[in-house]
Formats: sequence, C-alpha cells, structure tokens
Amino acid sequence: MQQPALNRYQRTKIRVREKRSQWKEYFYRAGDLTAFMLRFFREAVKPPYEFREILYQCYLVGYKSTFLIGLTAFIMGAVLTIQTRPSMAAFGAISMIPGMVAVSVVREIGPVITAIICCGKIGSRMGAELGSMRVTEQIDAMEVSAINPFHYLVVTRTIATTLMVPLLSIFADLIAFIGSELAMNIHDSTSFRHFFQAAMVHLEFIDIFPAIIKTFFFGYVIGIIGCYKGFRARRGTESVGIAANSAVVASSLAVFIIDMLAAQITDLL
Repeated sequence: MQQPALNRYQRTKIRVREKRSQWKEYFYRAGDLTAFMLRFFREAVKPPYEFREILYQCYLVGYKSTFLIGLTAFIMGAVLTIQTRPSMAAFGAISMIPGMVAVSVVREIGPVITAIICCGKIGSRMGAELGSMRVTEQIDAMEVSAINPFHYLVVTRTIATTLMVPLLSIFADLIAFIGSELAMNIHDSTSFRHFFQAAMVHLEFIDIFPAIIKTFFFGYVIGIIGCYKGFRARRGTESVGIAANSAVVASSLAVFIIDMLAAQITDLL
C-alpha cells in the first residue's frame, strides 16, 4: 500500500529529531575522545615501559619525515624571501629581510607547516594502521592474550609524536633559514653567517619559547587523534579509509585551534 504523504508539521518533526540525534552523536564522540585522551596520561605512567617500541616509533615519525619536512621548509623560506624582497626593497629595508623571515618562520610558519605535514603523513598512517588492526581483529587478539593494546599501541605512538614534532619543527626552521639565505643571494651577496646573525638579532625569548612549547601540544594531538580514529574504527575495510581521512581532518583542525589559543596567550604575555 502507498504510504500517506506527510504534512508540513510531520516533516518538521522528523527533521528536528534527526538534528537532535546528530548533536547527540557529536557530543558522544567528543566525550569519548576526551576520555581517550585522559586515559593516555593514566596508562603512560604504568609499567611496563615499551622503550624499544617508542624508539621505533620515533624513528618512523622523525627520521622518515625529515626529507619531506626539509624540502617543504626550504621552499617555504625561499618563497617567503623572494615574495617579500620587492616590497622591502621599495622602502630600502632589504637588511630587514633576515629578521622578518626569522620571526615569521620561528613563531608561526615553521611549527604550523610542520604540524600540518605530520597530520597528513603521520596521523593518517596511525589511523590506517590501527584501523586495519581493529578490522582484522588483531587488537582483540591482543586483549585475549592479556596484552594491553592501548598501552602498547597508543601510548608509544603518542609519546613518539609528542617528542619528535618539536625536533622536526626546529629542523624545519633551520632549513627555512638556508632556503631564505640562498634566495637572497639571487640579487644580493651575503654569507650564511651574516644572514644568521641578522636573523638572530630580531628573535627574542618570547618568540622562541612559546613556539617550541606549542609544538609539544601539536605532537600530542596528532598522535592521540590518529590513534583514536584507528582504535575506534568500525568493522569493514571501508572504515580504515574513513579512520585515516578523519584523523587528518580532526588533527589539522586541532592544530589550528591550539595555534590560535597559543597566539592569544603569547599576546597577553
């Protein structure tokens, strides 16, 4: 039998019910992620400490990402110098380019670009890796074998990203300086020593310290969100791709939110 057509009131009621269920699902996931993040601190202090796995994850996160981050930082420093030189030359302020590049790269561009690259490369890998382990029931097998999968899989990866992202950010800053110095030599002749000294003169403690501190938070959210998306993947191979994609999107959004809060706090200081 043909279903009777719904009137306007019934259609509005259905839409309200669907909207309400979407908000309930959103708050449930937000609460589950918060509990997952807090569980990390409880599990991280419990023995046994998987130092070998942490070192291996540091190798995957740090060493395996140096070429991509170095290449991006080099291009970033060179392009920033090339694009700003005409404007600075119009005001006779070419000597200010090293300081401008140093402050821009150290305070914002270096840490944020490094974190975004790590979101795409590391966050997606962790989401896909743990998602495939969930789909193939490897995590369930670890629980049956009396092995704590959260401690072995999540804690080690999150510690690795928390430690390596700051180091990668410092590495990116140095490579960006090299790219900027080489770009300046297209029109001007300057040594790297002179460029580095001119850049360091304009950097203060308030520029360097907050930039390094926020990279620890960047590394933490990249690792914990990537692991969460993979750890909570549903059954089916499609969920692996969804976990990897959502890990990149959620961790990138978290990086921008943390960066905004860090900028506000630094401005108050």
